[in-house]
Amino acid sequence: MSDYSIWVMEYAAVEQFPVDVMLYLHRDMGTRKLPYAFGLLKRADQVIMIDCPYNHADHGKALAESYGVTNWHSPADVLAECGLTPSDVTAVFITHAHFDHIGTMDRFPNATFYIQKRELDQWIWALELGPQFSFLVSAVDPADIMRALELAKQGRLVCIDGDRENVLPGIDVHLSADTHTYGSMYVHIRNDGAANSQDGWVFAGDNIYTYDNLTGLDPEAPQIVPIGLAVGSQNNLMFATDEMLKAVGGEHRRLVPIHEDRLHKVFPSRLTDRGLQVVELALASDEPSRVS
Repeated sequence: MSDYSIWVMEYAAVEQFPVDVMLYLHRDMGTRKLPYAFGLLKRADQVIMIDCPYNHADHGKALAESYGVTNWHSPADVLAECGLTPSDVTAVFITHAHFDHIGTMDRFPNATFYIQKRELDQWIWALELGPQFSFLVSAVDPADIMRALELAKQGRLVCIDGDRENVLPGIDVHLSADTHTYGSMYVHIRNDGAANSQDGWVFAGDNIYTYDNLTGLDPEAPQIVPIGLAVGSQNNLMFATDEMLKAVGGEHRRLVPIHEDRLHKVFPSRLTDRGLQVVELALASDEPSRVS
């Protein structure tokens, strides 16, 4: 029996995203749709998000427009598809501090936020470097970092230093340093509560973009193919991917890439009136389906 109901909630998308950013060194392969989404977990006493939408104003909006993002909808609009409001959210895990994963932290008045200490420290360091290093911070909105610091002042930001088990019941986090970002982390949900879970899920953050990162494109020679965007290294990304796969017993469908457009073909799903996918990974016994 699942402890948490789990969904992936799309809130915007890039309709034409370069494949060579999704798959390292795969040149001249055109574009794919890249959904922007967050994870949503629910049980009787908790409503948990894994990442949160970007702030569709000021520099966040400018970044989104530069990447070709369309069809943005607010956290309130998207959560309503599961009968929830931003005030219902009790916790948010920030896998990394790129603008599309952290931007609306101020919309959740009752939530505690969890981020890796290394992630926050290193972005503060990187933001003070000169313009010759602007690539490093090209996907970061400095206002998001300021919002994180304000949450720290309020006692609602928890900086985790490395791996930690049972941050919340059945939920572990793992640092994957110097991969996609300086302090990226992935979230492991042991949805049966067991130490050696047989019902595990991993939200990878942006350490993978697509299932193809797990297998490559040649079915005769499956291999890990890392993403093409990293402030760390593709070497680190590959070993992090291997660790995430081990956490779910090698079952690819349980390693969740929220930017994967094919999620709605792998799991039960529903296209909303706003043109956004609601993807249902698991249901607790007392939770009605949000896609049927």
